Amino acid sequence: MNLALFDLDHTLIPIDSDYEWGQFLCRVGAVDAEAFTARNNEFYQQYQQGKLNPVEYLEFAFGTLKRFPRKQLDAWHTRFMDEVIHPAMRKEARALVDQHKEAGELVAIITATNRFVTGPIARAFGIDHLIAAEPELTADGDITGGLLGTPPYGAGKVVNAHAWLASLGKKLEDFGRSTFYSDSQNDIPLLSIVTHPVATNPNAALTRHAQAQGWPILKLFAE
Repeated sequence: MNLALFDLDHTLIPIDSDYEWGQFLCRVGAVDAEAFTARNNEFYQQYQQGKLNPVEYLEFAFGTLKRFPRKQLDAWHTRFMDEVIHPAMRKEARALVDQHKEAGELVAIITATNRFVTGPIARAFGIDHLIAAEPELTADGDITGGLLGTPPYGAGKVVNAHAWLASLGKKLEDFGRSTFYSDSQNDIPLLSIVTHPVATNPNAALTRHAQAQGWPILKLFAE
């Protein structure tokens, strides 16, 4: 069996779902738009520069989510999927995912964005396995504001990928071919340990690294 891993934001979709969720919360009046946007933009710039502290960001993200009951969050997320995510799901990305699924490969999304935001997106792509930042939940499913485990960001994606495979009784070395698609230099640690790294819609930093390493570059989205 082969393995196919996908980053999500700017890889399978041409937007950042985490950032767009924050913008959505501003539009529906759930948060103070000026203050939230300023903080959200600051974290987004840190991410693009490869300087993000993932724990600090997730504390901010989960701290926002914990202010609302889960029923309200889920209702908002349904709107978010309809208004933001579904229009961003391109046929090229769906076809790539389906290609790996039809080949009988083990397919997963691995993303630094949290499971609340990304779970419905993974399901929309028909992907059963999702490795994401995990919010602590109450028995009723409400978000407490706490973070569980190691954030799947940078080298943390390697840690989480190994842990996920171990939960399935597998190791990365068990796969004859392991592919990882990503757009960002933040994912170089995981790209470097699979047999087939693919720089997908890569930013400038990853483009330079991919060219130096001889990795293939995939422009998935035709602009």
